[in-house]
Order: sequence, then C-alpha cells, then structure tokens
Amino acid sequence: MSKTIIISNRLPVQLQISDGGLSAIPSVGGLATGMKSVHSGGESLWIGWSGLTDEEIPESLENEIDNALAHHGCSKVGLTEKEVEGFYFGFSNRTVWPLFHYFLEYSEFELDFWNTYKVVNQKFADAILQQADEDDIIWVHDYQLMLVPQMVKEKKPNTSIGFFLHIPFPSYEIFRTLPWREEVLEGLLGADLIGFHTYDYERHFLSSVRRLLGLDVSFNDIYLDNRVIKVDSFPMGIDYKKFEEAAIANAKRSKGNKSDLQQKLDNHKASAPDTKLILSIDRLDYSKGIAKRLNAFEYFLNKYPEYKEKVRLIILAVPSRSNVPQYQLLKKEIDELVGRINGELSTVNWTPIWYFYRSLPFENLIDLYTSSDIAWLTPLRDGMNLVAKEYVATRTDKTGVLILSEMAGSAYEMNEALLINPNNFEQQADTLKNAITMPKEEQMARNMFLQKRLERYNVEVWANEFMSALRKKGDLDDVNISRKLSSSMVHQMVETYGKAKNRLLFLDYDGTLMGFHKDPQKASPDEDLYALLDTLNKQENTTLFLISGRDKQTFSKWFLHKKYNMIVEHGVWISRNGEEFKLLEKVKGQWMEKIRPVLESFVDRTPGSFIEEKNYSMAWHYRNTDPDFGQKRATELNTVLTSLIGNDDISVLNGNKVMEVKSSNVNKGRASVRMLGESDYDFVFAIGDDWTDEFMFQELPQSAITVKVGIQKTQAKYHVESTKRVRELLKQFAQQ
Repeated sequence: MSKTIIISNRLPVQLQISDGGLSAIPSVGGLATGMKSVHSGGESLWIGWSGLTDEEIPESLENEIDNALAHHGCSKVGLTEKEVEGFYFGFSNRTVWPLFHYFLEYSEFELDFWNTYKVVNQKFADAILQQADEDDIIWVHDYQLMLVPQMVKEKKPNTSIGFFLHIPFPSYEIFRTLPWREEVLEGLLGADLIGFHTYDYERHFLSSVRRLLGLDVSFNDIYLDNRVIKVDSFPMGIDYKKFEEAAIANAKRSKGNKSDLQQKLDNHKASAPDTKLILSIDRLDYSKGIAKRLNAFEYFLNKYPEYKEKVRLIILAVPSRSNVPQYQLLKKEIDELVGRINGELSTVNWTPIWYFYRSLPFENLIDLYTSSDIAWLTPLRDGMNLVAKEYVATRTDKTGVLILSEMAGSAYEMNEALLINPNNFEQQADTLKNAITMPKEEQMARNMFLQKRLERYNVEVWANEFMSALRKKGDLDDVNISRKLSSSMVHQMVETYGKAKNRLLFLDYDGTLMGFHKDPQKASPDEDLYALLDTLNKQENTTLFLISGRDKQTFSKWFLHKKYNMIVEHGVWISRNGEEFKLLEKVKGQWMEKIRPVLESFVDRTPGSFIEEKNYSMAWHYRNTDPDFGQKRATELNTVLTSLIGNDDISVLNGNKVMEVKSSNVNKGRASVRMLGESDYDFVFAIGDDWTDEFMFQELPQSAITVKVGIQKTQAKYHVESTKRVRELLKQFAQQ
C-alpha cells in the first residue's frame, strides 16, 4: 500500500536527553499542526533532523531514539555539528534566508556553505530513497531542502514529489545574484508540483525558470524533457478552531484560574480603561521590521502627542538564530531603541513600550491576543505571517483591529485589515490613529469577513488541497492529447515496421534528430546520426524524407552527398537521391522586400535576435533573447505582420522561439501528402517537435503513425520525451 512521506528540516517531535534519559515531545508549530491530517496512522512517515547532532547522541541511546521517533511516525537524518553549521546556520540562514527576503546585503555566498548544503540535501534524499516505494507520495518542505526533489527524482523517476516553499521566492533580479541559481532551480524542478503561499512568489519563480533555464512555461506549467511540472499557490491557514476555542476558554476562566500574565493585563486595563494595548509579536528577525516599527511608534507619539499615556506597545520578540551575527546586532539595536524611547517618553505612571525577549507558552499568547485592542504586524518581507491570522481567530467578540504590512503573504487574503507600507512612517502613524479611533461597528464588520474566510480555509484545507493537487498531477492525460510511447507500443510499432512491404518516413531535423543550438548553423549532424540515417535510407522498401524548415543551402552542405530525400523550407524545395534541389511549389518572393525592414527593426530592438533569410521565407529567431522580453516582442511582431500581410498570399508561423513568414500555400502537411500520393505505402511514419509539424500530423491519413517530440498539446497520436528517445526508436527501425 502506498504511503505519504513528509520531509522537512526538523521533525515534528522534540527530543530531550537529560540524566541519561530520553523524552520525545510533539511540537506545536504551524507546520506540525498543518500536517496532522496528512501525517496520520501507519500510512505516512515524517523524515527530518531530530535537533540533536551526532556528537550529542550517546551511542547507547541510538536505538531508543529511533524507537521513540518511530512511535510518532518519524525517522531521523543524522547531522554532525559541522554539517548543521554549514547547512543550517550557513547556507540556509546566511545565504538563502536574507536573499529570499530581499536583504541582499546580508547574503554570504560562501562555497563551503554551498558544498555542505549539497551534502546534507543528499543525506535527506538518501533517507527518502531508503524508505520510498515507486507509488509513494513525497512532500518536501522549505528552503533548507531545495535540492532534494531532483536528487530523489533521478533515482525514482516515477515517484510523485511535491515541494512547498514557506518563505517568499524573490524577483528574478534578486534571485539571479545567487551563484548557484541554476542548480537550485534544477533541484526544485525534480518535483511534480511546486507550491507557494502567493501568486507573486509563483510568478517570480516562473520568471526565473524561463530566464535562467530557458524552459517553456505555459500559464503555470513548466515543460522539462518528458515532464510537465505544475506550479501553484496555496496560502497556508491556521488551526482556526484551536485558537477560537482557546480564546473562549480563556474568557470563561474565573479570576483565580487565570494566568499571572492575564491577571496583570486585567489589572492594567482596569486601572486605565481608556488605554489601548497595541500588540506586536515576531521572531527576532531583520525581515520582521521590528526596528522600523519602534521608530514609527516614536514618530506616532510625537505627531499625535494627545495619545501619550493613552496607548502602550507590547513587543514580544522571540529569540531566533542567536549565533548568526546579523541577529546579534539586531538584538542590540532593538534593546537600545526600546531603552531610548522609554527613557525619553516615559512618565511616572506610564511606560510606552513593554518589551519581552523570550518565547511564551501557548496559554500566554492567547492572553496577549485576547487582551490587545490592536495587533500591529509590519514585516518588511514575510512568506505568510500566521500571527495575523491567529490574532483574528481569537477575537471572539469580533472587536480588535489588525494593522498588517502589505509585504506579508497573508495580506493577499486579509484585505479587511488596515494594510500599510512598513517603510512609510507617516502612513503608519495615521493608520495607528485610525485603528485607535475605529468604531466597534466597523471593527466587527471587518473581522466578521476575516474570520469566515480563515475558518473556511484553515491549515487542514491547505494541506489537503496541496495533496489533492499532487495526486491529480500524477497523470499527464489532462494536458496531452497524445499518448506516451510505452515499451510495448514501441515493440508493436517496430514489429509492424518489419512486416511492412512499402514504408514512408518523414523525419523533422531541429528538435527531433538534433537538439537546439543558440547558433542554428552549429546544430550540424554528428557521425552517429549519419550512420543511423544511412542504414534507414538503404533499407529495402523504405522511402525516407528529411523534412525541415531549414534552408536548402544548409541541407545541401550537410546531406546532399548522402543522397537522402529532402524537403526543406517547409515544402518549397525538394531533393531526391542527391540531386540538386528543385521547386516543389510555385511561390513568389516579392513580399520579402516589404517584410525585411520590419524584421530588421525588431532585430535592432531585441538584443540576441537575428534574421534567417531563406529563398522564399524569412525567419526571426529569438532563442538567445531574454525569454520574457523575447515573447513580448514576438507578440508585438505578430500583430505588426498580421496587419502588413493583408490580402497577400503569405502567413506567419509561430515556432519554437522563431517566427517565420512564408507563402500560405506551403507547409509540411501539403508536401508530405504529395509524397504519400506517389506510391501505395502500408507503413507511414512522421515525427517532429514544432508547431510547423502539426500540419503533417493533421494532413496525413488516420492510419499513419504520428509522433510528437515533447509533451505539448498536439495532433500527433503519440509522443516521446527527447531527441535521445527519437534516435533510440529509429535505431530499432534500422535493425529490421
């Protein structure tokens, strides 16, 4: 029976060794909570680091630890102190984290960090491979493990793999600064489904894939060799019921049963009923904008002095990565800011900021959420920010105001909050005033919508939606008309080929027999291809045609001496048995003078593009341009050409990174049908990779075997993954 394997940097279990004994306590973090519905029963396994280094684990406790983790459905990956330092504190948190949060100045591009990151990712991949069967579903989490999907896919290509990034994916201009950018993208593309919190992160990722790897992207599909990788956004929710019920229970407690913190908050509110409590909860991280928030609070009090002694800011900063230098400096900056503001603005009865540098238990978080009139969360960049959702969920009387940075991923779902630019002090000051003075009716109206949405799209729905999308992704039939050529299909096809009395083969060249090259002239045939074509061409009862959009000069140079049959320029010229090329179609070329200046102007305006001029057609190539810019220019050129050609008997073909203008009555379909009519063939085979080959697939009779190279939608009956597979198939024909 298939199982689900979850992989994250840390396990959802905390191990503690004390006095030679061992305890394993389940975590209460967002991911652990979110994956409860997926990680349940005996049909799932969670793989991750235990939190203890190899040096910290006594040999005598190894088995006990493994058994304790197995009890919770977990399996550990062992890491040394050096690996944790280079992988986690190094590459993950000193390279990726600042870069993906737009703090380029903090990013450290150390080769040692990268090498350790690769080693550790391979450790995680090996741990998966030891446990995974082909029909298992694998879900990899977050930025620490971005190479794992490809490492697993290489060994188990049929396994279904999902990846979710819990932090922002930066814009192309930021991401391209990473020295190992291609390797990271290739690692992620081992997954079948890649998820992000927001559409913006998804869009940035797709842009980087197009620009850095040059892959075809259609909407949210990425085409890579024999695979279609789906990219989508799944905004993470919270365990809404947990926070709502905790808030209700908190409100029902008698005074004596309340926590010390709650009692002190109650006493404060009773002594100063007009004072508004403003809550700020974050990990101590430079991406959270805590320093800017403190400065903005000071600015607010100076701009609106009437609110002095009327508001109090509660700052809870949870310690994080305290051994990373930037975090140490940030802690010092926050300490000094709080001290200075309190020192300058405090009165005998009033301290403007209550500052806590610690983590608090869940009960105390609920105390703060339910007691605070305003939640003020202003990260400079944040993947999601679940605190904003938690605050709203605890407001059982529907009062309370959420001020949220528009740079947080959750802002896209929480339009009813007061959204602000965290860099704009003026806006922050005015928004604070708005929040303080907001009527209860408006507070309740805003929170009603927010709560309904958060309750409906909770963390369990998030996890189930991702898993459902991953399961659906297993079948490519929904994106392909053609069927993939299986081994049994190939065997049957080769058998039919061997028995046929009169065979006709149409073989496209670029992208079919040979891969693409930035310079088309360098995509010349190799000796292996010559040998293969020689064998096929010499077979009895076999007529072979190379059929291409290439110009006759190039094909004359490459193939005329081989005496192959050739049709070039999409059907304009034909050569049989080594004869010079002759016109197959009567075409006119007068239109070319009108079109040439247009194409030249687009070459001038599109760096990397060039014109290929043939006898009766002209092609504008943009394979070497920036993909997004090239596509934009291609769309523009298509519009211009369509308006220019008017009633002329010419048409525009949109191929793979090329636009070709040619006579309308010329195409591969027309040419192939003419050749078909010259004899009575009982085996007809056509293969190609481009839109120009679709004319063949459409025009040839139903009995013909038509094959598309690649997995884009097609009129062909079948598809193969790559030029390598094309040659393997043709070599089997050659052996008959």
